Amino acid sequence: MVIKVTSNVFNEGEHIPDRYACRGVNISPPLEWDDVDSAVKYAIICEDPDAPSGTWTHWVIFNLPSETTSLPEWIMEREEIDNGSKQGFNDFGTIGYRGPCPPGGTHRYYFNVYALDKGIELPAKISKSDLLKAMEGHIIDEGQLMGRYTR
Repeated sequence: MVIKVTSNVFNEGEHIPDRYACRGVNISPPLEWDDVDSAVKYAIICEDPDAPSGTWTHWVIFNLPSETTSLPEWIMEREEIDNGSKQGFNDFGTIGYRGPCPPGGTHRYYFNVYALDKGIELPAKISKSDLLKAMEGHIIDEGQLMGRYTR
């Protein structure tokens, strides 16, 4: 099974509105995903594989509770959010979400959602690579939503 990931502000392959990018307010977009019955926690990684220096991480959030199947826009840039989830570092060197801001051309942005069979026993402020390593062997399902952005 593949988790279906959607947003009510852009569809698969469509332009991400400026509101969620560096030209706008630069806040996280609202996301929704299919419930995975056996999930204990969820994690989300947003990344741009078209960045000149290689894949660029825009968001790392993990330990979303199993009953969570959506996030509203504008998840605050805090180490821990109200539902107990934790946020890691993006490649801008800050905590939480930082939106699209390509140096030129059109880039693709993948919002990857992972259903996990256990929580991640790590503090906030981890990197994408730390999270991926901790999730090894514990991903029971995953899905993604891809949007595009041109600056």
